[in-house]
Formats: sequence, C-alpha cells, structure tokens
Amino acid sequence: MISNALIRGVGITLLFLLAAGSPMAQAQDSAEKTFVSGGRIELQLEAGAYDVKPSSDNMIRVRCSSPEGTRVKVTLNTNGTHADLRVSNTPHNNFHATIEVPAASDLTIRLTAGDLQIGAITGNKDIALRAGNLDVKITDPNDYAHVEASVNAGDVDASAFGGGASGLFRTFRWTGKGKYTIKARLMAGDVNLRK
Repeated sequence: MISNALIRGVGITLLFLLAAGSPMAQAQDSAEKTFVSGGRIELQLEAGAYDVKPSSDNMIRVRCSSPEGTRVKVTLNTNGTHADLRVSNTPHNNFHATIEVPAASDLTIRLTAGDLQIGAITGNKDIALRAGNLDVKITDPNDYAHVEASVNAGDVDASAFGGGASGLFRTFRWTGKGKYTIKARLMAGDVNLRK
C-alpha cells in the first residue's frame, strides 16, 4: 500500500517541476539557439513589428518588446540545417521583436499583419503578409536569379532591381544571373526591395 506521505511527496515534486521550468507553465518571450550558416529557417509570426537582421555569429536570437503584462510565446526548434520559429500570443498594440539569424540563411516567413524589415541576409526569401509593410535590404541584386513581388492593393518599390508597380493586383518580376530567389506576397500594403 502506498503511504499518504509518498503521494504528497510526489505531488509536491511535480508541482515544483512545473513551476520551475516546464514550457507548459511559463510563456517565453525570448529564445536563443546555435544554428548553421546556410540553413533554412521557417518563421510563423503573429501580428506585430519585426526586425530580422544578420547575426555576427551562427545563432538565432529572438528578443520581444511588448506592453507590461502581456505573455508573448516564442518557440524555437532546430534540427540540422532546418529551424522553426514561432511567435504567438502577441498583443494588439506596441509589440516589437528583433530576430537575429545567421547572415547566410534561407528564410520562409509568414506574418499575419504588421511591419517586417529584413536586413542584409544572403539566401532565398519566401515571404507572405496579409497586411502591412515589407522592407527587404538588397545588398547585391546580382545575387538573385528570380524576383517576384506582388500586392493585391498597394505599391511595390523594387528600385534595387530597377522597377516597381502600384495599384490593384500588381506584380513585379525580374530575372538575373544569381542563384537566389525572392518571392514576396502582400494582400494590402507596400513591398520595398531596396539597397
């Protein structure tokens, strides 16, 4: 027969473990993990303002800034050359996150709505937003083989590639001799591909 003291001891231990560090018990608003240069990173981002920049090392780092009392959740998993990053439970106002990734990374980004700035990161980019503004820094247009940027309503400024489009249901396409691709889709807002 199991004693009441043993049952209480196990129960107290479980409660302590949950309170001390279980991912189910605490919302996490930052994350950091070692990754590889040239890997593929998938980012699922809820509404907010995001700044994706190259890190000075092979790390993925996420830092969130939000109003006091909000409980943003950041989930970061890596497996070899693939990483999954999710930012969820974001507040409706005044949320900003800075995400650092290795300077050579392929990015797939899905953002529900907001502002997204992508720094000088070398690699393929597949980006989709429902509404907001997208700014992508283009260091060297010759790095790219194919660029396609489209908006249902808004403007595409692709001055790094010598063109643009504005209005309803507009698409800008460009072909070069590089090895990377950019695919950017936005329902409403502005896409900027500039040096």
